[in-house]
Parts: sequence; C-alpha cells; structure tokens
Amino acid sequence: MSDAHSRDRRGMVTAELALGAVAVVMITVVLAWGLHLVTSQLLLEDTVAEVARQAARGDRAAVASARSDAPPGTRLEVLQESGALVVRAELDSGPPTHPRAVVLTAEARVIAEPGTPVVTGR
Repeated sequence: MSDAHSRDRRGMVTAELALGAVAVVMITVVLAWGLHLVTSQLLLEDTVAEVARQAARGDRAAVASARSDAPPGTRLEVLQESGALVVRAELDSGPPTHPRAVVLTAEARVIAEPGTPVVTGR
C-alpha cells in the first residue's frame, strides 16, 4: 500500500515540475518581449531626435542616413508647425500573431537654424 502511495506522489511532483517549467518559459517570453519593446522605443526616440536635429540644419544626406537607422517598419513624418520643426514616428510592434498589438510613438520638436532650408516630408 505504501509503494502505491509513494508512486502517486512521484507522478504528482512530475506534473508540478512540468507546470512550473511551462510557467518559467512563459514568463521568460513575456520579459523578452518587454525588453524588445523598451529597446525599440529607445531606438525610435534616438532616431526621431537625430532626424529632427539634421532636418533643422537642412542636411538632406544626414536626414536620409538617420532615417535608415530607424527600426524596420517605422513611419516617419517631418512637419513644420508654429515655427518649429516636428518629427513624429510610429512603429507597430507585437508578437507575430498580433503585429499591431502595441504602437510605439516618438516625437521631437526643434527650432530650425536661421538661414537654412528646412527638410520636411515623409
């Protein structure tokens, strides 16, 4: 009788261990996705700031270079509003099953340097 009882407990430990392993994997995936979102947001902020800085200087080549540093799929918009140059960016980021799960956005405003042509556009 005690052998059957100890066998049942061994099977119970195996099931608990399997559920624990699945939980650890799920938590790891969620943490990795969160880290991906944070790094994508930081890269988006850096890109927007660089594009705004170069557009305010009127340097088209540097603007093109800064745009190429943006994460793939980034939509950039450079506008002039109320005497300031505004750069907005959006990036859809999510797991492959829900690519629009999270939309990351960034914006930068700068004043154009006097006497320079302002680079605007998409």
